[in-house]
Amino acid sequence: MKRPALTRYRRKLVADEPLFGLWVTLESPSITEMAVAIGMDWVVIDAEHGHLDWKDITAHLRAAVRSDTVALVRVAALDIGLIKRSLDVGADGVVVPWMDTVAQVRDAVAFSHYPPTGRRGIGGERATCWGHCLAEHVAEAGENVLVVPIIESVEATENVHDLVAVEGVETFFFGPADLSATAGHAGQWEGPSVAERIRRTVDVIRDAGKHAGVVTTGSDDLTRRRDEGLRMLGLGLDAGLMLRSLREAMDATGRSHDVLATLTPVPEAATSRTVLSQPPESMRPDRLEVMNQAGRGQSIDVAPGIDFDCLVGAHNHARNLTTGMVTVAGGARLACHRQAYGESITVLQGTVIAEIEGRRYRLRSLDNVTIPRGLAHAVMNASSRDPAVLHVAMASVDLQREPVDTFFTRRAMPDGAGGVVGGERVTRHALAHKYVAGPNTEFVDYFNRDLMPGIEMSGGYGRFTQGGRLPAHVHDFDESICIVEGTATCVVEGRRYAMSDNSTALQPRGRVHYFINERSEGMAMVWVYAGPLPERIIVDERCATVEGNPWRDAALPTAVSA
Repeated sequence: MKRPALTRYRRKLVADEPLFGLWVTLESPSITEMAVAIGMDWVVIDAEHGHLDWKDITAHLRAAVRSDTVALVRVAALDIGLIKRSLDVGADGVVVPWMDTVAQVRDAVAFSHYPPTGRRGIGGERATCWGHCLAEHVAEAGENVLVVPIIESVEATENVHDLVAVEGVETFFFGPADLSATAGHAGQWEGPSVAERIRRTVDVIRDAGKHAGVVTTGSDDLTRRRDEGLRMLGLGLDAGLMLRSLREAMDATGRSHDVLATLTPVPEAATSRTVLSQPPESMRPDRLEVMNQAGRGQSIDVAPGIDFDCLVGAHNHARNLTTGMVTVAGGARLACHRQAYGESITVLQGTVIAEIEGRRYRLRSLDNVTIPRGLAHAVMNASSRDPAVLHVAMASVDLQREPVDTFFTRRAMPDGAGGVVGGERVTRHALAHKYVAGPNTEFVDYFNRDLMPGIEMSGGYGRFTQGGRLPAHVHDFDESICIVEGTATCVVEGRRYAMSDNSTALQPRGRVHYFINERSEGMAMVWVYAGPLPERIIVDERCATVEGNPWRDAALPTAVSA
């Protein structure tokens, strides 16, 4: 047991400083050596999930010897044998899953302490220098050992006021995925309402003078969790960090493959990252791209104080997709209605209230709400004075609203709410998962079939720093791209367009194109596909040039700028 490391760990907690660590799931002790070498405060060696055996666990603990990195073992269950063995082979403490009740937390503490205060048996293993330091270890272990219960159920969050009163526990860890499952959102890392539940629970833990921790999903999530008051912050799982880094590197080459549960790559014929020499002949386009300047689209008066500047739709021959800019005057409201197609709303300016069957969400800049067909909803400007500007997209070119006068009980949804299962999806841009889609890019998926089963379209947000771009590609459906920040260069088969100030491109099915940021300031877009999955078919870069245009023999009119 490393007393100096444990003392340093506790001193940082008392000072309310963050403690950064790594969740270890792979067998190589070199991983823990790396964590020690770069100065991580802690590692948790995962013996609950995965394939680590006791030989692997001991090797990881040895890699952390004589360091300032606290080494903990997550046991598979609340079991005195597993806890005793973890501590006997040299762990500085244990992380115990599924701690729902006071009795369970008390047992975890008792199993980790020698009598008379606990029930840990005395053994002559590594922790006692194989019996040679038995008295010394027994004397110091009680005041040094760390016991970290994991809160990963709705029941545990409801019992937290009692859990924090148990002596012998300083830090509680969260398991958002299992907590989401017990809240009815199995398969989601942090399902609807779970983020707010965690925040409330953290407040209770901190009010009791104790601390909370979680594994974060990226740099933005790390900042958010730190701001929420969590202090034991995991930078990720070793395997997840490695896979993320590999995917980012492969994405930049245009050759990355999706990952399947079978642990085999998607067949090259099916993956959107396979580079084709030219698009399939079956995707030969019958229309040219249309560049649409904001303010010059088809103007539609939706309701008093609400104007729709339709930039992509039936008027310029889009298929299964309508997009444009909606300006909502101060205090204006679009009455409750439903539609026979899905709709996406992204806030570009101001704050709006979206109300879906009584559930009220306050949306700010770059937040998105996507509403499946058939759900009654209304939208209003939260300001009585300043206008709000929205990007809207609908999975149809035949726009019809059906008024709804049904009464719905109104309830304000918490800021972290992500929607409801089977209903609307809300993406808070500040909290959203971000990924790399190409060099110098950062993307967020707002909606697609995987996120919202049954939705007819897909879309999201992409930001490009200087030089950021995607490879030349085509789609098997129409696409709308709205430039909401900076200036983009749009290249379509050698034709170049400068776009800014919410100008929107209609890219018909089969047109080879890409966007690039050629300026020093950032550029960002809101993109929507008239297809349920964001599938890009990557083609040889030459296809995006005048000389290599695969459709150059097609008899079509000149490209349109509207």
